[in-house]
Amino acid sequence: MDHAKIVVGVDGSPPSLEALHWAAREAQRRGVELEVVLAYHWRVPGARLAASPELTDQVKDFASAVVDAAVAEAHTTAPHAHIHGRAVLGEPAPVLLAAADEAGMVVVGSRGAGGFASLLAGSVSMRVATQAPCPVVIVRGRTDIDAGPVVVGVDGSASADVAAGVAFEEASRRGSALVAVWAFTVPLPPWTMGPPPVVCDPAEIAADLRAGLNGQLAEWRDKYPDVPVEYVVSRSSAAAALVDRSLRAALVVVGTRGHGATRGLLLGSVGLQLIHHAGCPVLIARARTGG
Repeated sequence: MDHAKIVVGVDGSPPSLEALHWAAREAQRRGVELEVVLAYHWRVPGARLAASPELTDQVKDFASAVVDAAVAEAHTTAPHAHIHGRAVLGEPAPVLLAAADEAGMVVVGSRGAGGFASLLAGSVSMRVATQAPCPVVIVRGRTDIDAGPVVVGVDGSASADVAAGVAFEEASRRGSALVAVWAFTVPLPPWTMGPPPVVCDPAEIAADLRAGLNGQLAEWRDKYPDVPVEYVVSRSSAAAALVDRSLRAALVVVGTRGHGATRGLLLGSVGLQLIHHAGCPVLIARARTGG
């Protein structure tokens, strides 16, 4: 299996076109194959129609034409990339998840066109993001700007370490800086009667987290000495901190889940907010889970 190639889902919608352009540039940057995939079907929900050969052929020809147009468009963005496409009869999520089994990365748009393919109407993108065995990029926000750092969310968990490694690799590949963000909030303890409760010192927490941030990134910093690193400890929610940083970034990288107070980093509330509100593409980093 070719786990280096990039798979991008298309459906003819403007968001999928943005995903196509991003994926084509990325494939050319990495020197890997790009596979353009369109999932299609001809059935109308609720209608009982016989599958006539004429209708089947018409839909298949239309789907093939959409794929051919997408491949041609991708070549205008990345003329030196090896690009091919295929139209697959089926629903978008299962088709893309099957394609992900042989991919190093799956790229999808922030939403779909509805109707013909309905590639990313919310549920499909979330299903691919949560179930794909490889990294997934949701393309949104500032998709045509390579300038800006790579931002990564860190929280001390194993999945955050995977995200950090991916983020360093992406920053090195782009020749950009990396911004590592560890966000925290100080909970207010209940107080009803008696002496005032002991309140945590935010400055001490921030200092401890900064030390933890340095420690978690030390191995990756040594592996990628060419990458300038900015360490950010933010007293805010992880979602707010990462969305804010994404407005000035080329890419935001997050892991599949965190731990402790930030458990469920992705795809919990933080991941959902990034997918819907980030100002740049979001890369969901995960170690490959399949063959």
